Amino acid sequence: MKRMIYASIVLFVLGFLFLQTGCTLSVGSHPGPVYAPEASEQGPPPWAPAHGHRAKYRYYYYPESHVYFDLGRSLYFYYYGGGWRASVSLPSEIRINIGDHVPLEMDDDRPYRHHSDVQRHYPPGQLKKWRK
Repeated sequence: MKRMIYASIVLFVLGFLFLQTGCTLSVGSHPGPVYAPEASEQGPPPWAPAHGHRAKYRYYYYPESHVYFDLGRSLYFYYYGGGWRASVSLPSEIRINIGDHVPLEMDDDRPYRHHSDVQRHYPPGQLKKWRK
């Protein structure tokens, strides 16, 4: 009898806690996970820094050769042989002028995912325009 009373009290307390926290308790089959819709907030593109936001990855982009250099990991990202590659050094066929770069900040560890946007924003031959 005491066991039934304790079990009733425990169930009552748990039920009260679930109601207070907004949780639901269901018994039986569940239709599956419920996903919240993604927020449709407009913000800066992934390759541009947002105001007050610290990007995870910093790159130097060399528009003349379409090369990215990751400052934190000391990696080059370049298009070669039909695909994007990452390496600690560039192949001898690809040459860059160390001073001719544009600093970029991204939340992406693979900058080439946004290359079409970056290339459109920083076309080759326009470096003097960006430095003003």
